[in-house]
Amino acid sequence: MEFKLHPGQLHEVGADAAIGFAYEECADESTWDARWDKATGGLAGDIASSNEFRGKRHSALLIHRPSGLPAGRLVLAGCGKQSALTRVRLKEAAGAAVRRLGAARTETLAVELPAGPDAGWAVRAIIDGVAAAADEPDAHKSAGRKERSIKTVLLLGASGAELDVQRSAAVAAGQRLARELSNEPGNLLPPKELAARTAHLAEDLPLTCEVLHEQELRDLKMGALLGVAQGSSQPPVMIVLRYRPEGKSREGTHLGLVGKAVTFDTGGISIKPSADMHYMKHDMAGGAAMIGAMLAIARLQPKIPVTAVVPSVENMPGGRAQRPGDIVTTRSGKTVEVLNTDAEGRLILADALTYATELGCTHLVDAATLTGAIVVALGWTHTGLFGNDEDWRDAVLAASREAGERMWPMPLGESYSMLLETPVADVANIGPRWGGACTAAAFLQHFAGDTPWVHLDIAGTAWHEKRPTDAPPGATGVGVSTMTELAMSL
Repeated sequence: MEFKLHPGQLHEVGADAAIGFAYEECADESTWDARWDKATGGLAGDIASSNEFRGKRHSALLIHRPSGLPAGRLVLAGCGKQSALTRVRLKEAAGAAVRRLGAARTETLAVELPAGPDAGWAVRAIIDGVAAAADEPDAHKSAGRKERSIKTVLLLGASGAELDVQRSAAVAAGQRLARELSNEPGNLLPPKELAARTAHLAEDLPLTCEVLHEQELRDLKMGALLGVAQGSSQPPVMIVLRYRPEGKSREGTHLGLVGKAVTFDTGGISIKPSADMHYMKHDMAGGAAMIGAMLAIARLQPKIPVTAVVPSVENMPGGRAQRPGDIVTTRSGKTVEVLNTDAEGRLILADALTYATELGCTHLVDAATLTGAIVVALGWTHTGLFGNDEDWRDAVLAASREAGERMWPMPLGESYSMLLETPVADVANIGPRWGGACTAAAFLQHFAGDTPWVHLDIAGTAWHEKRPTDAPPGATGVGVSTMTELAMSL
C-alpha cells in the first residue's frame, strides 16, 4: 500500500472510492455538513433526516456513485462531535470507513483531510487507521481469504506533510509486521522460527541481528529465562537487534527496547483454564511490537543507537517443567522463588533487562502482555505504564500521545515491592491477588536497577477481544507507534 499527497479535491479526483469525515455536531452549531449533501445530490441530507446516519463516532455510511463526485463510492466516516476530535478518533473513523468498504475492489482510495487539525497530525492518524483496517488475519485460510485490494491512498489537502507520510508509512509497516507475528499460531512460530524471521528481516535493513541460543544463555547464567523454557521441547532464544545511526549520534542516549515473546503460554504447571487459551499465541505481542518498532526505526534512521532485546520461550507443562516453589538465579545474581509458573513473562524479562543494561542501554522500555490485573484496572482501551524515573515516564507518555496510543500511568513504590518478599530467596515472582499489575511491575523494577525504565503492560491492548468496527480482529500491533515516536523524539 502506497500513500501519496495529492493537491486535488474530492470533486476533482477520480478514485475507486473516497472517504470524507462527518460530525454529529459541527463547530458552527449545524448538525450536518452541507458539502456532503451537495456531493451526493441531496442523498446524504435525506439519510441524515431519517436518522440512519448522523456522523456519530464509529459509524460509517456507504454511498454508491455519488452524483457530485467522480469516485465510484463515497464513505462518510462519523467522528462524533467536531469539538472533541482527537487523533485517536480520527484514526478510528478512517479505519471504520475502510472496514465499511469491505470486500469491494478498491485499488485507489482518496481521503480528504478534515478541516481544522494540523495537516501532519491528520495525515498520521489517517494512515494509521487505513493501514490497520485494510489488513486481515486470514493468511492460513485455504479458501475465502479477503482480498487486500487497496494499492494507492491519495491524501487530499495535506500539502507540506511529506515527512509525516514517510514516518507514518514506516510505522504502518512495523505495525503490520507486529500483527503478523502476534497472529501466528504457536506451532508455526516457536522461538527459533521467530528468531529466523527476525534475522531475515534485518538482512535488508540497517540492522544487525544476533541470536543467543540455549548454550549461550546457559553461559550467560540466565537462569530465570531457562527455568521458564525447560518444560518445552522448543529451545529458548534471545534475539538482539541493533540499530546504529550513521555519523555522530546524540551523546549519552542509547535506547533499549525489551519485549516479552512467549510464543505460547499454557501457564506451565500452574496451568491456565482451557477456555480462551488459544489467545495465548498473542503472549509474544510485546516482543513482536519491539521487532516491528525496529523495522520502522531502521527505515526512519533517528540519530540515536537503539537496541532491542527479545527473550523468547514456550511455557509448557511436562516432566521437565519448572515447579511452583523452585528457586532460580537470574543473570543479575538475584534469586527468585517461583510461586506461580504462569507468572513467567516477568522471569524472562528479568534476564533481558539486565542484559540490555549490560549492552550499554541508558534508557529502557519494556512491553509485555504481563497481567490480567491490568485489564481489570484499565479494561481494553489503555496500556498500563509504570516507571522508576519521572522524566523518562513523562517522555514515554508524551510519545504515546503523539502516536495516538492510549496509555495510563500506574503507581510503583516500596509498598508494592514489600509484597514480593519471601524468606527463601531475594524476591518472589508473585505477590498477593490484589494489585497484581503493580507487583508485577515492582518485580521488574528489581532488574532495571537505576537505569531510567518504563514498563508497558499491554495485556488489555495487544489484541481485540471483540471484533471492532475500525480494525481487523486479532493482534493490534500496539506499542510500535509509541516506540518509533520515542526514538525519533530523542
